[in-house]
Amino acid sequence: MRQLTAIDQFISRADRALRTLTAAEQHAARPSPAKNLTEHELSAEERRHAAGLMRVNHAGEVCAQALYQGQALTAKLPNVRAEMEHAAAEEIDHLVWCQERLDALGSHTSYLNPVWYGLSFAIGAGAGLISDKVSLGFVAATEDQVCQHLQKHLEELPAQDEKSRAVVSQMLSDEARHADMALSAGGYRFPAPVKGLMTLVSKAMTTTSYKL
Repeated sequence: MRQLTAIDQFISRADRALRTLTAAEQHAARPSPAKNLTEHELSAEERRHAAGLMRVNHAGEVCAQALYQGQALTAKLPNVRAEMEHAAAEEIDHLVWCQERLDALGSHTSYLNPVWYGLSFAIGAGAGLISDKVSLGFVAATEDQVCQHLQKHLEELPAQDEKSRAVVSQMLSDEARHADMALSAGGYRFPAPVKGLMTLVSKAMTTTSYKL
């Protein structure tokens, strides 16, 4: 197999970024958990709130794509690079599922997604440059944050919105598994102060993405 040049890798990363931000030709490997569930009637306020939460989840998946791509670019060990690529591929399912729910709810993805992608890619690449151990630890800490948000969303989503709830439930299971995988692969357990700072950054993203 031909070794990819720096230009090849740049084109590949740029193509992945465009696909993530425009939902162009993105296909889920697994069918959506919402596929065979009934679409119940929601009030205007319930629909607006559900759409806001799913927009936050979609923005989180955009960040995940960028984070994993940045880490894969700078990972030092081939097995760690492969883990990052595999995780990014699994997250595409979540990205597509959230996009489908937003479309069904008559809403849109976050207008700030290009900003979130750029920042997350830079953070992921930076973590990879420090060490694979830190990179994997950042994945675990990030996934812990995501799981907390998803658990909260399950509590806030309208009870009759079975489709959104099914998607979020499956995402929660997958993200918890990704966090365990990163730690098992040798990831560094971040101390509480670092996690606290990550929570503040995450709060800014979720608050703005809910509205925009």
